[in-house]
Amino acid sequence: MRFGSIMASIALALATLGVPSVAAAHTRVVSSTPAQGATVAQPRVLRLTFSEALLPPTVAASVVMTAMPGMDGHSPTAIRNFESAWSNGNKTLTLNLSQPLRAGTYELRWQGAGADGHRMTGTINFTVS
Repeated sequence: MRFGSIMASIALALATLGVPSVAAAHTRVVSSTPAQGATVAQPRVLRLTFSEALLPPTVAASVVMTAMPGMDGHSPTAIRNFESAWSNGNKTLTLNLSQPLRAGTYELRWQGAGADGHRMTGTINFTVS
């Protein structure tokens, strides 16, 4: 009886140890331009590099101006003047803006799935001076 309890405890511990490795395999941003929390001057290119190749049909990205200097209560405004391009074996998504971003705070939002099929989401926040 005691041996069975010990084996059950070991099995439970091993199963628990396996869970973080599966969760860690999900897609995440490993670098971005601009970087999270950065202040930059009028960017025309935004870039996300992911931990694994993404399936382009599952990916969506948006740029949202969340605040504008001198305008209290500024409503979030979607920026739509960009084209996207893939490189680095579908690990890097580049957004080429037709005009530089104006001064304010922004969120670069993304969603997409890697080979495991799990849809992940994220946000990079930055400021344009």
